Amino acid sequence: MGLVTGLLTLPLAPLRGTVWIAEKLLEETERQLSDPQLIEQRLDEAEAALERGELTQEEFDDLEEELLLRLSAQGGT
Repeated sequence: MGLVTGLLTLPLAPLRGTVWIAEKLLEETERQLSDPQLIEQRLDEAEAALERGELTQEEFDDLEEELLLRLSAQGGT
């Protein structure tokens, strides 16, 4: 990038930084949503929350179904 181009695009630097951060957040979110170990951990946490009364049976069932679908989509157990 030349000096003139650098100076002309300088006002866009905050936007480029914001886009970069958004891309990194998306990558991390996708990693967490597809990591079988993290999915199994969420299942364990949901079961514990159900036992503590923090989740209703219906909430637990919905969450469990969502997590098991993600796990099966990843070829997990």
